[in-house]
Amino acid sequence: MAQNCWEFKKCGRQAGGAKVGELGICPAHSDHGRDCWAIAGTLCGGQVQGTYAEKEGNCQKCEFYQKVNRGYI
Repeated sequence: MAQNCWEFKKCGRQAGGAKVGELGICPAHSDHGRDCWAIAGTLCGGQVQGTYAEKEGNCQKCEFYQKVNRGYI
């Protein structure tokens, strides 16, 4: 079953999510929930991340990233 990053990671940054007041709606929420690593401003390790170039190494270690790229979810 295909999942979006906010469903898998339970970050609370989706529309109506618990963390929207604190961190805002995630920029991946509109239509990039399957490739959040390519979007600047997504949440990783409890912190909002920068550009793809700045976060690429962290994203490659992410369980969601690995599962999507292996076709598991």
